[in-house]
Amino acid sequence: MNIGATHRPLRDKVVDELRKRIIDGVYEPGDRLTEERLADDFGVSRNPVREAIRVLEAEGFLYAQPRRGAVVARMSVQDIEDLFDVRLSLEALAATLAAERAGPGGAAILTKLLAKAPTTKRIADLAALNTEFHSTICALAGNALLTGLMESLHGRLQWVYRQSAETRAPYSWAEHEELAAAILAGDVDAAGAAARTHVLAARASALALAAAFVES
Repeated sequence: MNIGATHRPLRDKVVDELRKRIIDGVYEPGDRLTEERLADDFGVSRNPVREAIRVLEAEGFLYAQPRRGAVVARMSVQDIEDLFDVRLSLEALAATLAAERAGPGGAAILTKLLAKAPTTKRIADLAALNTEFHSTICALAGNALLTGLMESLHGRLQWVYRQSAETRAPYSWAEHEELAAAILAGDVDAAGAAARTHVLAARASALALAAAFVES
């Protein structure tokens, strides 16, 4: 795949594509990713690959291993706990603000997104739809700083969701419906409670998967 054809900085294109492949499971935890391999996969030189590896190491998707190069990371139990501690606070705040501020236009957007879920079958598409749903709530909250903070977490949250989507998706979208209903009703308390319930359920699922891997 040659990603050098579109008009964006090459490093940014490699970062986005590499991150996407890790999230989608093309490159799995423990996979060794050398500069040579990635340069060949993407049809680019090693320089943008080297820069992209540094970015994704900083984001926690990769780690450097002596004499092996970059390796796809696996989120630890502590990583997941830290991530969901932050997510719990931010998403509860986003939901309460959205319940206060979402108008008819916001209601229409959330309703349209919910309607897509039953016909979305591919795990990667469900993960993207899940991110879009939560991003929409942040947008309806009308707080630019909150939106920026949530966007900084989206890659890692999508990575976690992707790994548990097969078992979590039906429950996740039922929780989304409850959350959306509270926001559309303008019920601030119910929206905050629904967001917390949803995040805690996602956290429990992610921690169970991480614990199962440690035990295996």
